[in-house]
Amino acid sequence: MSDNASDEDTALGEEGVSGGSVRKGCDPLVLTQRSKLQQRRAKLNQQINRELRLRTGAENLYRATTNQKVKETVSLELSFVNSNLQLLKEELEELNSSMEVYQTDSEKVNVPMIPLGLKETKEIDMTIPLQDFISEHYGEDASLYMAEIKEFMDLRQAMRTPSRNGAGLELLMEYYNQLYFLDQRFFAPHKTLGVHFHWYDSLTGVPSFQRALAFEKGSVLFNIGALYTQIGARQDRSTMPGIHNAIDAFQRAAGAFLYLQENFSHAPSLDMSSPALSMLVRLMVAQVQECVCERITLTMEEDDLMSNLKAAQEAARVSDVYSLVLQAMSVPLLKDYVPFSWISVVQVKTQHFRALAHYYTAIALCDCTGKAHLRKAIIRHEEALRLHGVCKMLRKMDILQEVLSYGHTRSLEKYSDIDQEDDFCEIAEAPEIQSHTHQKPDIQPPDFSLVRITDIFHRLGPLSVFSARNRWVGRHVCLIREETGLGLTLRGDSPVLVAGVLPGGCAAEAGLREGDYIVTVNGSDCKWAEHAEVVRALKSCSERGVELDVITLHSHEVHTWNIINTNQKLNKRLHFFLKNMNMHHLEVKLHVV
Repeated sequence: MSDNASDEDTALGEEGVSGGSVRKGCDPLVLTQRSKLQQRRAKLNQQINRELRLRTGAENLYRATTNQKVKETVSLELSFVNSNLQLLKEELEELNSSMEVYQTDSEKVNVPMIPLGLKETKEIDMTIPLQDFISEHYGEDASLYMAEIKEFMDLRQAMRTPSRNGAGLELLMEYYNQLYFLDQRFFAPHKTLGVHFHWYDSLTGVPSFQRALAFEKGSVLFNIGALYTQIGARQDRSTMPGIHNAIDAFQRAAGAFLYLQENFSHAPSLDMSSPALSMLVRLMVAQVQECVCERITLTMEEDDLMSNLKAAQEAARVSDVYSLVLQAMSVPLLKDYVPFSWISVVQVKTQHFRALAHYYTAIALCDCTGKAHLRKAIIRHEEALRLHGVCKMLRKMDILQEVLSYGHTRSLEKYSDIDQEDDFCEIAEAPEIQSHTHQKPDIQPPDFSLVRITDIFHRLGPLSVFSARNRWVGRHVCLIREETGLGLTLRGDSPVLVAGVLPGGCAAEAGLREGDYIVTVNGSDCKWAEHAEVVRALKSCSERGVELDVITLHSHEVHTWNIINTNQKLNKRLHFFLKNMNMHHLEVKLHVV
């Protein structure tokens, strides 16, 4: 991984999405600015987790003890722990405010965008739980699946450190897709796998854990959205391709967060709660709108009336959407959760783009009304600079300071140019600019089908039969061919189904039943075999016969038993009806296939 734009810039979209398997994350030993930041975040998360456990233990002891001296000692310890926690959270907030690390290295000055840090997770060893489930549920030798288990564990380890480009996104999506197969293979409705998934809150570092695989999937989806925000912030928005890539990235980030909000409930961490995700969607939409405005100003003619009015409406639109973001950040649940630097940036941008709206309007009008708009633009610029100075973290951001100062100076110079001493025109109050956009954000949900994968545990058999949700009984039978054949008919493939058994035939005598699935023929695995292959293997059996391993699904047994019961009841009712109608001479036969 590199923090150079050439190494981590991304061409987003469908091009370049590989159908192959992605296995490599970033090398954690390569110390770039971004990797150092992520390592500090991981270390802080562990320290916060330790302090939280100490506080929980101290609080339990305080409630349990009746000794006053012990209470005083514990109370003092609690004050130290709370103080340490506050310092750690402030340090983590400072990391979350480090926006410059994720910005472009271009010499052109752009307003910094707000990226989101990745959720950290603990390394977990799923070897024993997976082996136990393979042995107990599938009846297989678990040692034969060590390669698959290691492959899955390597994939999870790699996705913890995705690179900030298309390969990193593919890695996260590949793991997300594999979780679908893992869920189907190993997470039975009646039994848990016994694995706890640990993830840390993206903003506070507070740990959460659940046994539900949905928490793992939701956290990975969150990181997909977060990685898109980092890619979007990294783009060089002084060029048209950079602006297009940034728009695409922020739209996809909004889509990931919206998809997570709509499909994940009962979040154990605040960053995945509905209010937080709603706020993040609005923030991404606002950053898309900001990029649209930058695209307008990048190509506009400075002296063209319509171009300036169009830019004014776009800037007003950006100001409006950032006002909505500020409202979302101010709800009671998030007011003390969102980093103060984020709130300050949103406030600054609300004022800055409102000032730009008045500035472009003034350039278009160039009269007394234009002068009034310039005066209002200067007031807004000064308010943006004041808000920038209030936040300690923003004062360290030279890029933002430079952008705000440039806008303020430009408005002052323009005001001086048109402010003539002999101009006695009364300056009226400038009206607010009606916002309008020529491109509304197109929120794009993640398309996981773009990353084609193969089920790591496909050797267990076709998922339609061999899943954690199905239960079956296995049997070993030996068929010896008679003159009339083996006495069975087959249907389908992968796996082949016994469609019918001839009464009195060798298959019936061996115990084969309709609905059985053939899994091996003479010791050869045929769970994935096609129909013709199994038929050919059965027909080529020797005089000693053919040995089969078959399974019967429990659901099929229950279904067959219900049909038999229904058939018996129908026969009784029909016999009673015929008896009453004095029609014993009629012979009625029922055949259920």
